[in-house]
Amino acid sequence: MTFNQLDRRGFLRSASAFGLTAMGGPLPAYAAGTRSTPDLILKNGRITTLDVATPEATAIAMLDGKIVAVGSDAEVAQLGDATSRVVDLQRARVIPGLIDSHTHVIRGGLNYNLELRWDGVRSLRTALEMLRAQARDTPPPQWVRVVGGWSEMQFEEKRMPTLKEINEAAPDTPVFVLNLYNQAFLNRAALRVVGYTRDTPQPPGAIIERDARGEPTGLLLAEPNAFVLYNTLAKGPRLNPEDQVNSTLHFMREENRLGVTSVGDAGGGFQSYPEDYGVIEQLGREGRLTLRIAYNLFPQKAKSELDDMRRWVASGRPGDGSDMYRLNGAGEMLAFSAADFEDFMVPRPEMPADMEADLEGIVRFLAGNGWPWRMHATYEQTITRALDVFEKVHRDIPIDRLGWLFDHCETVTPASLERIKKLGGGVAIQNRMSMQGDYFVRRYGLAAAAQTPPVKRMLEMGLPVALGTDATRVNSYNPWQALYWLVSGRSIGGTELYPEDRRLSRMAALRLMTADGAWFSRESGLKGVLRPGAYADLAVLDRDYFTVAQDQIQDIVSVLTVVAGKIVYGGGRYAPLAPPIPPVSPTWSPVRKYGGYSARAPGRQGHNARAYAAMCDCNSRCMVHAHDHFQAAAATVPAADPRAFWGALGCSCNV
Repeated sequence: MTFNQLDRRGFLRSASAFGLTAMGGPLPAYAAGTRSTPDLILKNGRITTLDVATPEATAIAMLDGKIVAVGSDAEVAQLGDATSRVVDLQRARVIPGLIDSHTHVIRGGLNYNLELRWDGVRSLRTALEMLRAQARDTPPPQWVRVVGGWSEMQFEEKRMPTLKEINEAAPDTPVFVLNLYNQAFLNRAALRVVGYTRDTPQPPGAIIERDARGEPTGLLLAEPNAFVLYNTLAKGPRLNPEDQVNSTLHFMREENRLGVTSVGDAGGGFQSYPEDYGVIEQLGREGRLTLRIAYNLFPQKAKSELDDMRRWVASGRPGDGSDMYRLNGAGEMLAFSAADFEDFMVPRPEMPADMEADLEGIVRFLAGNGWPWRMHATYEQTITRALDVFEKVHRDIPIDRLGWLFDHCETVTPASLERIKKLGGGVAIQNRMSMQGDYFVRRYGLAAAAQTPPVKRMLEMGLPVALGTDATRVNSYNPWQALYWLVSGRSIGGTELYPEDRRLSRMAALRLMTADGAWFSRESGLKGVLRPGAYADLAVLDRDYFTVAQDQIQDIVSVLTVVAGKIVYGGGRYAPLAPPIPPVSPTWSPVRKYGGYSARAPGRQGHNARAYAAMCDCNSRCMVHAHDHFQAAAATVPAADPRAFWGALGCSCNV
């Protein structure tokens, strides 16, 4: 059915029956609500649908969580009535909601309100000022935690903080600063709390650095095993259950602010199932999720992985749940003996001899029960050995229709890609090279970096490929950093990693985080595309992704985000359309003052509300106001005039 054939009478019939098609087959039927006309219409936009039948449109209509029409303003307007909410987009660019195919949003939500995020901060001086201010605000026994999402290459100074600087900024409050999965910095107060002394033995595969007297300095090094970083972080106090709910709501809102509407949650170390899933499941039952979450289950303990798999298979099946929260499969860890952490500051780790035996039992069990999996694998050497196991299992139990995949694949070769394709697998890539590409170049050279990972080759071969971030402990959760990386070929510090012929077009990169990303949760045609019958998930952008200067791609945010036909985030003029969210708790949370991802500094790309907040005596009130309204103020105030900016926001102490 084309739009021109869909008159009002035809729309009413379709809204009742939803006999629509996608990807060449019928979409699942679902119960329509009591309405017979669209509950939300967006008009006067520049809509990129990623639907080959109607690639561009100006208006879109939604009913009961799905799209019912896409077309011109005049065509869509005739379907509404006086009860339909109509929003004028004023020619803004609209895209399908972004799908982060590999992230750790469930774990991230439990901890978001605890964390001081340096994501996007472009000056080490500013980062240390934030640390100093937060140390003053953080009550005992809590820590200040800077947990991932940053690299020293993003700083103007191009260096990491020193332990001396961290101790001076926070002499009394415990501080834990994680740099990727390479190292962590603990100040003296944190060393006392975790109990690391001269008598503490060196952990396996890691180093607790010591001074000339044998005392720990506060530097922890993964050599190359990152479990010492996990273990140390796990010693810190957690939020209480009520604050974990609040934290998860605010993290989802932050993802929505960046245009993310759907994620693949890849589990994570020290994330216990089902205990650590209680908050997200509660929000799902209450209808309060603002992200679609397809989650994978991560084994809990080395050498007990198969026991966990048996327990999970006995309790459910992939696809169980709802459109908003559903079980996706096993992984990203399958066997701990097959985990090759991507620490490019050290040589590639050799996987142990028992990797294949451990992996085969798990994969054979999963395949026999029809469970797909995702497997963390950074290096070609790990991928090759895993493929030997997968091919062996496939000879007995076909796996080519399960929808299994490798995560990461930075150094995968064309030969291994051919093997993956033959077995029906896919590859989920992330922009880890944007944070760590400079390390990779130092170790392996620029020529090797130019093929790391070989994304264009994967696409030319017709492999299923999706783009994600691997946030929050390794990478930033900002999806626009990932898109900028593929389009520009540059690291976050500006190093050119890929020649022009190995970069992607803006449209090709966007597809990997929208329409193509749906394959990985077996929802192709239902999400990542704007067409009748698909989920009503979309983002209205503050600038046009397709025409904005390349460097500005990393600064894009959404001004209006819709999930399941409901507005879940509004910024600037659209802020009043979004539902309210409870104030950040606890009151000392870094999120109250600094929010999440930091816009770049004034004089480069506009106003950095979070940097201004650090200078503000009433920053708690001003920051809450700024978080939802700073886009509107920035549009009317010169970028280099912070006083006028705060005046536009109604701040009393900076005017």
